[in-house]
Amino acid sequence: MEINFELLIKLQDIDEKIKDISQFLDSIPSQLQAIDRKITDSAQIVADAKDKLARNQKKRRDLESQVQDKKTLIDRYRKQLNDVKTNKEYTGFLKEIDDVETEIGALEEEIISEMLSADDLEAEIKTAENKAAEIKETYLKERDVVLKKESEQGKTKEQLTTERDSIIPDIPSDQMSLYKSIFKKASGIALSPVTDDFCSLCQIRIRPQVLNELIARREIILCENCGRILYWYPKR
Repeated sequence: MEINFELLIKLQDIDEKIKDISQFLDSIPSQLQAIDRKITDSAQIVADAKDKLARNQKKRRDLESQVQDKKTLIDRYRKQLNDVKTNKEYTGFLKEIDDVETEIGALEEEIISEMLSADDLEAEIKTAENKAAEIKETYLKERDVVLKKESEQGKTKEQLTTERDSIIPDIPSDQMSLYKSIFKKASGIALSPVTDDFCSLCQIRIRPQVLNELIARREIILCENCGRILYWYPKR
């Protein structure tokens, strides 16, 4: 009997589209994860800047505490000055007070340096927050685009599947079984058109007798090289 290659070709076209859509849909989770990761990375920059400011503030508190401890020490030394009995002891306490005051001066300079750094860090946080907000807005829009495509492609796949189901009953079961077998083994391409005496997919030359049989369309003929179903597709 004559083979209805139009149905097989239509089935092949539908299956190729379904396969492409399925691959796209399978990639959606990784696309969304990549977008979420970029948003998280931008937020982490803000968190890192705030962490630096927190460390700066802690260091300033530690330095201020050290200054206060040393001022308390100086007060104690000055009280002890009233009880000294020799000039040597008096001179010694004055030297201790002078040394501690020098240390306080160094600590206060360090505090001022940390305060200036804090101003820079606050500016850094503000810049990072603005940048993170821009990045988040950009990638949320990209995320919406991906989700929209997912929805659209999902609907298209449903339509194609419905169309596929509608034509399968019109394809003889033996032809359908052969098609499925080749489709699975041949990377999702079960049919190959023959144009100019060649299999379009593997480029092997088709013998004249086989060409006549293809044109007649009375039986299914497989390519001797790639094993796909051949069909005559004259060059236009």
